[in-house]
Amino acid sequence: MKYRRRIYYSAEQRAEIWDRWQRGESMRSIGRVFDRQSSSVFSVISPTGGIRPPDRRRVRSALSLSEREEISRGLSTKQSLRAIARQLHRAPSTISREVQRNGGQTGYRATTSDQAAWDRALRPKMCKLACHPELADAVSAKLRRKWSPEQVAGWLKRAFPGEAHK
Repeated sequence: MKYRRRIYYSAEQRAEIWDRWQRGESMRSIGRVFDRQSSSVFSVISPTGGIRPPDRRRVRSALSLSEREEISRGLSTKQSLRAIARQLHRAPSTISREVQRNGGQTGYRATTSDQAAWDRALRPKMCKLACHPELADAVSAKLRRKWSPEQVAGWLKRAFPGEAHK
């Protein structure tokens, strides 16, 4: 059995795929642009149900890279976690958890900790239409009948009043 190599797209290529998809191009024509099969384009578009995911950004309450560098400097000068927390105006428990989950007092590194936090923040959350095929069928039927997205959204609110629309 012949195995196919996994195809990876850069962030710029993914952005181009989403731009073309939003302009209404087919997966086949998008694949041709990158000299790839349409199935590789499908693997980018399908996890979110064909809806472009929002750009990732950090929440304000998360530790920044500069704060992590201060933690690293404090640990290297043998400061206590409470002293580092006071200096950063953070709770000591925040600093303690950060250090413990990223190598401990001897192995803590700011850049690797920052990247690990960014990676941990990913949530594998599927789009509602991808999770509920019967709902996807109902929505696509309304769209085939030339309903506008606003009309479909209004119908969903009336048809399923108790559901959280997130």
